[in-house]
Amino acid sequence: MCYQKRNIDNPEQKSYENGYAFLYYLEHGQIYYDQAKKSPLILKPILLFYGLVHLIKACILTIDPSYPETTAVLAHGVSTRKRKKQNYLFLHDEVKFQKNGLFPFMSEKMFHMKQLEGEKVIMEELLQLIPELNDLFFVLEGKRTFAKLTQRDNDLMIPESVLDNFHMTESRFKEFFATKSKNSVEFSNEGLSFRINNSFLSEMSPLFYDLENNHFAIPLTKGNFVHFPELLAHYLLLYNLSMIARYETEWWSELTKMMPNGDYPFIQSFIEITMDKGPFLIFQYLMK
Repeated sequence: MCYQKRNIDNPEQKSYENGYAFLYYLEHGQIYYDQAKKSPLILKPILLFYGLVHLIKACILTIDPSYPETTAVLAHGVSTRKRKKQNYLFLHDEVKFQKNGLFPFMSEKMFHMKQLEGEKVIMEELLQLIPELNDLFFVLEGKRTFAKLTQRDNDLMIPESVLDNFHMTESRFKEFFATKSKNSVEFSNEGLSFRINNSFLSEMSPLFYDLENNHFAIPLTKGNFVHFPELLAHYLLLYNLSMIARYETEWWSELTKMMPNGDYPFIQSFIEITMDKGPFLIFQYLMK
Protein backbone atom coordinates (compact mmCIF):
# COMPACT_ATOMS: atom_id res chain seq x y z
CA MET A 1 0.00 0.00 0.00
CA CYS A 2 2.83 2.43 0.89
CA TYR A 3 4.63 1.81 -2.40
CA GLN A 4 1.43 1.97 -4.46
CA LYS A 5 0.49 5.28 -2.82
CA ARG A 6 3.85 6.72 -3.95
CA ASN A 7 3.62 5.23 -7.46
CA ILE A 8 6.82 3.23 -6.96
CA ASP A 9 7.58 0.72 -9.73
CA ASN A 10 6.90 -2.98 -9.02
CA PRO A 11 5.29 -2.35 -5.61
CA GLU A 12 4.42 -6.02 -4.99
CA GLN A 13 7.92 -7.30 -5.75
CA LYS A 14 9.60 -4.57 -3.70
CA SER A 15 7.31 -5.05 -0.71
CA TYR A 16 7.98 -8.79 -0.87
CA GLU A 17 11.75 -8.13 -0.91
CA ASN A 18 11.53 -5.68 2.02
CA GLY A 19 8.94 -7.45 4.17
CA TYR A 20 11.41 -9.27 6.41
CA ALA A 21 13.76 -6.27 6.73
CA PHE A 22 10.78 -4.13 7.81
CA LEU A 23 9.72 -6.67 10.44
CA TYR A 24 13.27 -7.10 11.75
CA TYR A 25 13.77 -3.34 12.12
CA LEU A 26 10.60 -3.21 14.23
CA GLU A 27 11.54 -6.31 16.22
CA HIS A 28 15.07 -5.08 16.96
CA GLY A 29 13.71 -1.69 17.97
CA GLN A 30 11.25 -3.31 20.34
CA ILE A 31 13.99 -5.44 21.94
CA TYR A 32 16.14 -2.35 22.59
CA TYR A 33 13.17 -0.55 24.20
CA ASP A 34 12.30 -3.60 26.32
CA GLN A 35 15.89 -3.82 27.56
CA ALA A 36 15.99 -0.07 28.25
CA LYS A 37 12.99 -0.40 30.59
CA LYS A 38 14.88 -2.99 32.65
CA SER A 39 18.26 -1.20 32.61
CA PRO A 40 19.73 1.39 34.99
CA LEU A 41 19.69 5.06 33.93
CA ILE A 42 23.38 4.92 33.00
CA LEU A 43 22.59 2.59 30.02
CA LYS A 44 19.13 3.79 29.00
CA PRO A 45 20.16 6.52 26.48
CA ILE A 46 22.32 4.10 24.47
CA LEU A 47 19.62 1.45 24.26
CA LEU A 48 16.86 3.97 23.52
CA PHE A 49 18.86 5.71 20.79
CA TYR A 50 19.57 2.49 18.91
CA GLY A 51 15.99 1.33 19.48
CA LEU A 52 14.68 4.54 17.91
CA VAL A 53 17.16 4.27 15.02
CA HIS A 54 15.77 0.83 14.13
CA LEU A 55 12.17 2.07 14.27
CA ILE A 56 13.07 5.06 12.07
CA LYS A 57 14.67 2.73 9.52
CA ALA A 58 11.41 0.77 9.38
CA CYS A 59 9.59 4.05 8.57
CA ILE A 60 12.10 4.96 5.86
CA LEU A 61 11.67 1.54 4.25
CA THR A 62 7.95 2.30 3.73
CA ILE A 63 8.98 5.34 1.62
CA ASP A 64 12.22 4.24 -0.02
CA PRO A 65 12.33 0.56 -1.08
CA SER A 66 16.05 0.76 -1.95
CA TYR A 67 17.15 1.99 1.52
CA PRO A 68 20.05 1.94 2.36
CA GLU A 69 21.33 2.66 -1.14
CA THR A 70 24.76 3.96 -0.06
CA THR A 71 26.88 3.83 3.10
CA ALA A 72 26.62 7.65 3.33
CA VAL A 73 23.10 7.34 4.77
CA LEU A 74 24.22 5.01 7.57
CA ALA A 75 26.12 7.64 9.63
CA HIS A 76 24.28 9.46 12.44
CA GLY A 77 24.02 12.67 10.42
CA VAL A 78 24.76 14.94 13.40
CA SER A 79 27.83 15.72 15.47
CA THR A 80 28.53 17.01 18.96
CA ARG A 81 31.47 18.66 20.68
CA LYS A 82 33.79 15.80 21.62
CA ARG A 83 35.38 17.28 24.74
CA LYS A 84 33.00 18.93 27.16
CA LYS A 85 34.06 22.28 28.60
CA GLN A 86 34.53 22.94 32.30
CA ASN A 87 31.23 23.65 34.10
CA TYR A 88 29.46 21.83 31.25
CA LEU A 89 25.65 21.94 31.28
CA PHE A 90 23.63 19.57 29.11
CA LEU A 91 20.86 22.15 28.60
CA HIS A 92 23.40 24.53 27.01
CA ASP A 93 25.07 21.86 24.85
CA GLU A 94 24.39 21.75 21.11
CA VAL A 95 24.44 19.36 18.18
CA LYS A 96 25.32 20.27 14.61
CA PHE A 97 23.52 18.93 11.54
CA GLN A 98 25.68 17.19 8.93
CA LYS A 99 25.25 16.87 5.17
CA ASN A 100 25.04 13.06 5.10
CA GLY A 101 23.64 10.42 7.40
CA LEU A 102 20.39 9.24 8.97
CA PHE A 103 19.29 12.60 10.38
CA PRO A 104 19.26 14.61 7.11
CA PHE A 105 17.96 11.54 5.24
CA MET A 106 14.98 11.05 7.58
CA SER A 107 14.34 14.82 7.73
CA GLU A 108 13.96 14.95 3.97
CA LYS A 109 12.31 11.58 3.32
CA MET A 110 9.88 11.55 6.25
CA PHE A 111 9.22 15.26 6.83
CA HIS A 112 10.23 16.95 3.52
CA MET A 113 12.77 19.20 5.28
CA LYS A 114 15.90 20.23 3.38
CA GLN A 115 19.05 22.35 3.77
CA LEU A 116 19.65 21.83 7.48
CA GLU A 117 23.39 21.22 7.00
CA GLY A 118 25.60 23.29 9.31
CA GLU A 119 22.75 24.45 11.55
CA LYS A 120 23.03 23.93 15.30
CA VAL A 121 20.40 23.38 17.93
CA ILE A 122 20.71 23.72 21.72
CA MET A 123 19.43 20.94 23.98
CA GLU A 124 17.13 23.27 25.93
CA GLU A 125 15.41 24.26 22.67
CA LEU A 126 14.80 20.58 21.93
CA LEU A 127 13.53 19.83 25.44
CA GLN A 128 11.05 22.69 25.01
CA LEU A 129 9.54 20.71 22.12
CA ILE A 130 8.53 17.85 24.45
CA PRO A 131 5.03 18.73 25.74
CA GLU A 132 5.25 16.29 28.66
CA LEU A 133 8.07 18.46 30.10
CA ASN A 134 5.81 21.54 30.33
CA ASP A 135 5.20 21.18 34.09
CA LEU A 136 8.90 20.58 34.80
CA PHE A 137 9.87 23.78 32.98
CA PHE A 138 7.26 25.64 35.02
CA VAL A 139 8.48 24.22 38.36
CA LEU A 140 12.22 24.64 37.71
CA GLU A 141 12.34 27.69 35.42
CA GLY A 142 9.02 29.42 36.06
CA LYS A 143 7.86 29.33 32.43
CA ARG A 144 5.27 27.41 30.47
CA THR A 145 6.47 25.86 27.21
CA PHE A 146 3.01 24.69 26.04
CA ALA A 147 -0.63 25.70 26.38
CA LYS A 148 -3.21 22.94 26.71
CA LEU A 149 -6.04 22.73 24.17
CA THR A 150 -9.47 21.65 25.38
CA GLN A 151 -11.41 19.14 23.27
CA ARG A 152 -15.16 18.75 22.81
CA ASP A 153 -16.05 15.85 20.52
CA ASN A 154 -14.09 16.63 17.33
CA ASP A 155 -13.54 20.30 18.12
CA LEU A 156 -10.33 21.71 19.61
CA MET A 157 -10.23 25.04 21.45
CA ILE A 158 -7.01 27.08 21.68
CA PRO A 159 -6.97 29.26 24.84
CA GLU A 160 -7.20 33.00 24.12
CA SER A 161 -4.18 33.63 26.38
CA VAL A 162 -2.05 32.26 23.51
CA LEU A 163 -2.76 35.48 21.56
CA ASP A 164 -0.82 37.51 24.16
CA ASN A 165 2.09 35.11 23.94
CA PHE A 166 2.24 35.38 20.15
CA HIS A 167 1.46 39.14 20.18
CA MET A 168 -1.24 38.63 17.55
CA THR A 169 -4.88 39.53 17.06
CA GLU A 170 -7.38 36.67 16.74
CA SER A 171 -7.65 37.02 12.94
CA ARG A 172 -3.87 37.27 12.49
CA PHE A 173 -3.32 34.18 14.66
CA LYS A 174 -5.90 32.16 12.69
CA GLU A 175 -4.10 33.10 9.47
CA PHE A 176 -0.70 32.22 10.99
CA PHE A 177 -1.97 28.88 12.34
CA ALA A 178 -3.52 27.89 9.00
CA THR A 179 -0.27 28.57 7.10
CA LYS A 180 1.75 26.45 9.55
CA SER A 181 -0.68 23.54 9.63
CA LYS A 182 -0.18 20.54 7.35
CA ASN A 183 -3.94 19.97 7.42
CA SER A 184 -6.58 22.34 6.15
CA VAL A 185 -7.88 24.14 9.23
CA GLU A 186 -11.23 25.91 9.40
CA PHE A 187 -11.81 27.98 12.50
CA SER A 188 -15.31 28.74 13.75
CA ASN A 189 -16.51 32.32 13.34
CA GLU A 190 -16.20 33.01 17.06
CA GLY A 191 -13.20 32.10 19.20
CA LEU A 192 -10.24 29.86 18.42
CA SER A 193 -11.98 26.52 17.99
CA PHE A 194 -11.62 24.29 14.95
CA ARG A 195 -12.55 20.78 13.86
CA ILE A 196 -10.05 17.93 13.62
CA ASN A 197 -10.25 15.04 11.18
CA ASN A 198 -8.94 11.47 11.38
CA SER A 199 -5.58 12.27 9.78
CA PHE A 200 -4.87 15.04 12.27
CA LEU A 201 -2.87 12.97 14.75
CA SER A 202 -0.26 11.97 12.19
CA GLU A 203 0.17 15.50 10.77
CA MET A 204 -0.17 17.62 13.89
CA SER A 205 2.12 20.58 13.17
CA PRO A 206 1.91 23.21 14.59
CA LEU A 207 0.31 21.29 17.45
CA PHE A 208 1.89 18.63 19.65
CA TYR A 209 0.27 15.74 21.50
CA ASP A 210 0.89 15.28 25.22
CA LEU A 211 0.80 11.49 25.61
CA GLU A 212 1.17 11.55 29.39
CA ASN A 213 -1.82 13.85 29.96
CA ASN A 214 -3.78 12.87 26.84
CA HIS A 215 -4.34 16.28 25.24
CA PHE A 216 -3.21 18.46 22.36
CA ALA A 217 -0.93 21.40 23.12
CA ILE A 218 0.47 24.40 21.29
CA PRO A 219 4.09 25.51 21.87
CA LEU A 220 4.59 28.90 23.52
CA THR A 221 8.28 29.26 22.67
CA LYS A 222 9.35 31.15 19.56
CA GLY A 223 12.70 29.59 18.66
CA ASN A 224 13.85 28.64 15.17
CA PHE A 225 12.83 25.03 15.79
CA VAL A 226 9.31 25.54 17.14
CA HIS A 227 7.80 23.75 14.11
CA PHE A 228 10.35 20.94 14.20
CA PRO A 229 8.70 17.47 14.11
CA GLU A 230 8.85 16.04 17.63
CA LEU A 231 10.35 12.75 16.41
CA LEU A 232 13.46 14.64 15.24
CA ALA A 233 13.80 16.25 18.67
CA HIS A 234 13.74 12.80 20.33
CA TYR A 235 16.38 11.55 17.88
CA LEU A 236 18.73 14.49 18.55
CA LEU A 237 18.34 14.40 22.34
CA LEU A 238 18.93 10.65 22.46
CA TYR A 239 21.90 10.94 20.11
CA ASN A 240 23.62 13.46 22.37
CA LEU A 241 22.75 11.61 25.58
CA SER A 242 23.97 8.30 24.12
CA MET A 243 27.28 9.94 23.10
CA ILE A 244 27.68 11.37 26.61
CA ALA A 245 26.84 8.00 28.19
CA ARG A 246 29.52 6.34 26.02
CA TYR A 247 32.32 8.90 26.01
CA GLU A 248 31.87 11.29 28.95
CA THR A 249 32.04 8.64 31.65
CA GLU A 250 33.08 10.89 34.53
CA TRP A 251 30.44 13.59 33.90
CA TRP A 252 27.71 11.02 33.20
CA SER A 253 28.51 9.01 36.33
CA GLU A 254 28.52 12.10 38.53
CA LEU A 255 25.20 13.23 37.07
CA THR A 256 23.49 9.88 37.69
CA LYS A 257 24.98 9.42 41.18
CA MET A 258 25.20 12.94 42.63
CA MET A 259 22.49 14.85 40.65
CA PRO A 260 24.67 17.98 40.96
CA ASN A 261 22.64 20.48 38.90
CA GLY A 262 19.40 21.26 37.05
CA ASP A 263 20.32 18.94 34.17
CA TYR A 264 19.39 15.80 36.09
CA PRO A 265 15.57 16.25 36.37
CA PHE A 266 15.30 17.18 32.68
CA ILE A 267 17.43 14.24 31.51
CA GLN A 268 15.78 11.71 33.82
CA SER A 269 12.26 12.94 32.93
CA PHE A 270 12.96 13.01 29.19
CA ILE A 271 14.30 9.45 29.26
CA GLU A 272 11.16 8.22 31.03
CA ILE A 273 8.95 10.10 28.54
CA THR A 274 10.76 8.97 25.37
CA MET A 275 10.48 5.29 26.33
CA ASP A 276 6.77 5.52 25.48
CA LYS A 277 6.64 8.61 23.27
CA GLY A 278 9.27 7.45 20.73
CA PRO A 279 7.34 4.29 19.73
CA PHE A 280 4.08 6.28 19.84
CA LEU A 281 5.42 8.82 17.31
CA ILE A 282 6.65 5.99 15.07
CA PHE A 283 3.24 4.30 15.28
CA GLN A 284 1.48 7.53 14.30
CA TYR A 285 3.81 7.91 11.34
CA LEU A 286 3.32 4.34 10.09
CA MET A 287 -0.46 4.47 10.49
CA LYS A 288 -1.07 7.75 8.65
